Amino acid sequence: MSTFLLEIGLEEIPAHLVTSSENQLIERTKKFLSEHRLTVGDIKPYSTPRRLAVVLTDVAETSESLSEEKRGPSVDRAQDENGNWTKAALGFARGQGANPEAFEIKDGYVWLTKHTAGVAANEILAKIGDEVVAQMKFSTYMKWANHSFLYVRPIRWLVALLDSEVISFNVLDITTDRFTRGHRFLSSEHVEIASADKYVTTLQGANVVVDATVRKNEIRSQLNAIAEANGWVLQLETDAAQDLLEEVNNIVEWPTAFAGSFDEKYLEIPDEVLITSMREHQRFFFVTNEKGQLLPHFLSIRNGNREHLNNVIAGNEKVLVARLEDAEFFYHEDQTKSISDYMTKVKKLVFHEKIGTVYEHMQRTGALASAMAAALKFDEAQQADLTRASEIYKFDLMTGMVGEFDELQGIMGEHYAKLFGEDDAVATAIREHYMPTSANGEVAQSEIGALLAVADKLDSIVTFFAAGLIPSGSNDPYGLRRAATGIVRTLVDKKWHIDLRPLLADFVQQQGKVTDTDLTTVVDFMLDRVRKLSLDAGIRQDIVTAGLGNVDRADIVYISQRVEALSQHSGDGNFRDVIEALTRVDRLAVKQVTNATVDPTKFENQSEKELYQATLTLDLNTLMHDGAENLYMALANLQQPIAAYFDETMVKAEDESVKDNRYAQLNVIQRLTNGLGDLTQIVIK
Repeated sequence: MSTFLLEIGLEEIPAHLVTSSENQLIERTKKFLSEHRLTVGDIKPYSTPRRLAVVLTDVAETSESLSEEKRGPSVDRAQDENGNWTKAALGFARGQGANPEAFEIKDGYVWLTKHTAGVAANEILAKIGDEVVAQMKFSTYMKWANHSFLYVRPIRWLVALLDSEVISFNVLDITTDRFTRGHRFLSSEHVEIASADKYVTTLQGANVVVDATVRKNEIRSQLNAIAEANGWVLQLETDAAQDLLEEVNNIVEWPTAFAGSFDEKYLEIPDEVLITSMREHQRFFFVTNEKGQLLPHFLSIRNGNREHLNNVIAGNEKVLVARLEDAEFFYHEDQTKSISDYMTKVKKLVFHEKIGTVYEHMQRTGALASAMAAALKFDEAQQADLTRASEIYKFDLMTGMVGEFDELQGIMGEHYAKLFGEDDAVATAIREHYMPTSANGEVAQSEIGALLAVADKLDSIVTFFAAGLIPSGSNDPYGLRRAATGIVRTLVDKKWHIDLRPLLADFVQQQGKVTDTDLTTVVDFMLDRVRKLSLDAGIRQDIVTAGLGNVDRADIVYISQRVEALSQHSGDGNFRDVIEALTRVDRLAVKQVTNATVDPTKFENQSEKELYQATLTLDLNTLMHDGAENLYMALANLQQPIAAYFDETMVKAEDESVKDNRYAQLNVIQRLTNGLGDLTQIVIK
């Protein structure tokens, strides 16, 4: 068994693309091996900012041979009356590269057994350049020299070794050999790899930690060692810290951690400003004391060794201080103005050229928020805070601090609002209206902030749709899918039952540019986000489709609950029987839709009476108000009465009045069932 190495040497890849490119290389390599029937023991990926690589261990000497039976034309078409092969048979043989002598006749057809011999591993692996390397896809491309070929970054070298043998192929004008490149500054640019199994150790000797997982663990270990030695608290397990750790890992090949400091006077600036300056702009890790208070120190990673490290520390400190000087200036300068001053500027700030200004967007948001607050029965104090928040919640966009550090919008709004004397609830809402800031980010926690967040995002979706700026395919430049996901997650988190259709219908009347078609499209768009979130949560597709069917009230919370209820009960022992009973009713009820009142005097058997009694106390509005779980349980209790009903009752009775009464009874159950969705979509297993 052999070992194979493929290394693609590149100019520095953007940090956010390194890991995804490594994963893609693995998947394409697996597909390549499968298609060529070449078995291997293990596939190990490697990556640094300058290379993507894969090592295959226990590579078979040849691919697996293959025998396939191919069916040709039927015997009556393959042979003439004299038993000679016809054109159809001869054409089939030519197409398979075989002679008619190899034909077998069975089951009334002509058959050929096609044998494909195994191919030597080195012949197969010579194709990996065209079929894997050249086929890689990226979100960012470059072209270089006179080549029309596009890649994430220009390819500078290629290594392909099967044990110690160079597997020769070309990508553009780059030919494979056994020479890789070590660390750009600490090693030779040309490092010979004797054999594929020496790849990791050879690069280690050239000051490159090529295994991304090993490199990340080394970074983590070095950072923790410095923090522990100084008695600092370093949080590496938060989402933000993990993202930074991933980014730093993908911009270094030989990591060396170090600590730096800044003047304590800058600690008067809000922590978020300092952390943003360190983490987002300089890729520094911040540290705190045991009480969680920010300290005037930072940790960082150098792509190199410890030589002249003091110079590196001094340089990093100097760059950070320049940032903090700007932050300190803006922090004090911003406080010399008022919220009113900033709102005057907001009135001139364009939201979108096809939609209007940010101020107009805020006014619409305020109207939507007020309507939802009334529906949710917010008290007077809450409504007053909501009104004030909606009037000013974008003011910080015009501050110097947010102009310099746009990541702080909302965050600085909260700080400045408190400094300017606004209530805490209003200040919190200003920060929270951006939440969640990512698909899986934390949703707003306060009632005012959550409602303002929903209204702000909802107005954006409606107005962008009305302007024809609707996401298509993977194109969503204005983040409307993320906004819709945020609305769904916030409503579900707060358990706010709001029917979007009448809410938006009132909005349509107030906004002349918005049509009923826009309204329908927006509701469908929101429901699609419920679908996506449900599928991402691992719920079966047929269950999701069923829960999203028969939408009468566009109540996102209730629709999400009924998808969840159906999913939760899909594992019940009686789930199949319940769904079959309810869908049997549905299939019959649609044949004669009626709202006629059921007349008990027309019942002809006991099962009709028992089914009627079982449904008599079931009120759809009450059950839906109590939640989809209660509705499901109520309907599940109808399974046995429905089964008994169909055992004893012929719906299409000869007496028309009896038949109509039976259809009326089935329609009552169907209307209850529709409250759970379209159960006919459920695949019974």
